[in-house]
Amino acid sequence: MNCSCFDALLSRKKLRQHSEQELAGFSSDKKIKIFSYSDLSSATDNFCPDKRIGRGGFGTVYKGTLRNGVTVAIKVLSAESKQGVKEFLTEIDTIANVGHPNLVELIGCCVQDSSRILVYEHMENGSLDRTLLGMNIDKSTKLSWNIRSAICIGTARGLAFLHEDLEPPIVHRDIKASNILLDSNFDPKIGDFGLAKLFPDNVTHISTRVAGTTGYLAPEYALQGQLTKKADVYSFGVLVIEIISGRSISKSYLSGVNQFLLERTWQLFQEGRLKELIDPVLQEYPEEQVLKFIKVALFCTQAVAVRRPSMTQVVHMLSQPIRLNEKELTPPGYVEGSSSTRKASEGTISSSTQFKGSTTIDSAAQFTLSPITFTQLVPR
Repeated sequence: MNCSCFDALLSRKKLRQHSEQELAGFSSDKKIKIFSYSDLSSATDNFCPDKRIGRGGFGTVYKGTLRNGVTVAIKVLSAESKQGVKEFLTEIDTIANVGHPNLVELIGCCVQDSSRILVYEHMENGSLDRTLLGMNIDKSTKLSWNIRSAICIGTARGLAFLHEDLEPPIVHRDIKASNILLDSNFDPKIGDFGLAKLFPDNVTHISTRVAGTTGYLAPEYALQGQLTKKADVYSFGVLVIEIISGRSISKSYLSGVNQFLLERTWQLFQEGRLKELIDPVLQEYPEEQVLKFIKVALFCTQAVAVRRPSMTQVVHMLSQPIRLNEKELTPPGYVEGSSSTRKASEGTISSSTQFKGSTTIDSAAQFTLSPITFTQLVPR
């Protein structure tokens, strides 16, 4: 018994020494700060439940105040994480050197014994899912069309930066409402890079374990594990539909029959009734612009990945006065699980999951716009 306790103490000592050695080299030339566990425990009143502001599959987020008075968001990774110290630090190293107005800033981290903690800038208005879909939110005053459109465009710019401006590019893999955070002005910032993948330009796709949130997952990724930038594009399209409709992808559409939100959107588009999708709390909005945003979302969620625009193209489509060539728009693809065909939930995709949407589209077909600003957009 004494020997076992002694061995455990030695193991913890070795892990601490290993972590300190890794951190010493890591922190020497990076702009990320290394925190001790006691620093972060003090900042959160010993990780008091009252300080909890979020929880996900990878950990719990607390609001904390550092000794210098700065308010931060402290994410404690779950003990079940399988990442080693080296992989954990490599991931942080990547994020620490990525800066953009629409990406949450990583301030620092803590690796001490078995604890792995990330420290981010604090976003005053929390996550988009709480602000948009929360039961106690006055959406009519807080989420006007100007705010919603800015959230869509800002998120698109953040993704375009990850996909097009970095070397190698980064695929986020988990774009969803709970990972879009809002600052005091409701400007959006993409957070939670726990599933992010570096994506070298010399490969067409990465075959990887499927991870993310059902409902936001592109069908080719959910079913075949083939990851490309277009998986993020698909997730973004779903997000835009949520933002405009005020409805969660994880809940059935309230209509005569239970329908998947994306399925319902496509039906309304075909019937020329897209206006019915718009959140009823929006009393004043530019109808033509709102309907264009919905159509852009449908371009992003097309069943065949190569028909989806790049995020750079999406930014132009949302922010410039252009008309979309709706004749080029093809049906969306989405995943339905056998256990609950109308419910999207967190978890893995089962082998019985089916893919819905057109699969006979010419993969070389071009994505075009009617000429105003652009004459043609071709997916990359």
